[in-house]
Amino acid sequence: MANHKSAKKRSRQTIVKNARNTAQRSAVKTIVKKTRAAIAEGNKEVASNLLLTTQKLLARLAKNNIIKANTAARRTSRLASQINKL
Repeated sequence: MANHKSAKKRSRQTIVKNARNTAQRSAVKTIVKKTRAAIAEGNKEVASNLLLTTQKLLARLAKNNIIKANTAARRTSRLASQINKL
């Protein structure tokens, strides 16, 4: 347990930050799942629209170091190539 005032504050900040990051990662997982479902259905128009939202979220998470930049690029690239194959 933290004993110093600054350590207690850092502990509180970590809890809030962790919850925020987890929620953002979860949101990305959800939108990627929706995009993949649209690809599986063969619905290119819906999948393309969802891809734009997915790209924005992935880029934002990469910018804020919640996920690695290469991970965001890889996921975006794979989804885009799957949509282009439709």
